[in-house]
Amino acid sequence: MNTNQSLDMQLTKLGFWSAVTLIVTGVLSTFLPLDIPAGVSAEHTERIAWLSVNSGVFIAGWLVQIAAMAALTGLFFAMAWQISKQYPLRGILGAMVILTSFVAFIIPKFIAIWSIPLQTSAIVNGSINAELANNLLLLLNVSVPFSLFTSFDYLGFWLYAVFAIMASGPLFKGSLSAKVCAFALGSYGVLFHLVIVGVLVQIIPEESIELYAMSAASLLFIVVIAALPTFKNWQGP
Repeated sequence: MNTNQSLDMQLTKLGFWSAVTLIVTGVLSTFLPLDIPAGVSAEHTERIAWLSVNSGVFIAGWLVQIAAMAALTGLFFAMAWQISKQYPLRGILGAMVILTSFVAFIIPKFIAIWSIPLQTSAIVNGSINAELANNLLLLLNVSVPFSLFTSFDYLGFWLYAVFAIMASGPLFKGSLSAKVCAFALGSYGVLFHLVIVGVLVQIIPEESIELYAMSAASLLFIVVIAALPTFKNWQGP
């Protein structure tokens, strides 16, 4: 087995096990909160009180999100590798987009497990930096769609949509499961861009941005499920 065959086998396995990891983290995510239950409608003081009591599960929830985003990066990177066999430039550009998206996603999630708990502690304990911590915590609201925190997340989802449009065509030429992946990816790519346009032209109101964006992103669950037999086929017998 030469180096190229070995790399192909490793990346195909990476794609398969990334899909498995995504299913596991998806189940775990249903039990771990990422924000106060009231979400965007919660008062700032209520959020501080909730964070001070639920710091552990908040951090655990965002650690699971880091694992999920790392797994989705691995899944899409493995897809980019497969695409590069027939479409080298598209595969390389797709891989670059996916790696950039991981950077966009990891920044707010690291902030969630590092900065937000420290800021909450500083506010609750009346630290000398409490005023600064309070101002920063307002900027890092995890539910408001235009906060510094969520802006990075939406950037990551937009980069996913760019990759989706690039990858859907080549994938559609594969097996039935690959075609399902391609259709779901392409639909997500188109719909998420329509959401962005809707926000920019003010058709979608601020309070509905998350609903529309996450509705489009729900198509990625279909991609993950269809990826299991797709990567199994690429591994061969």
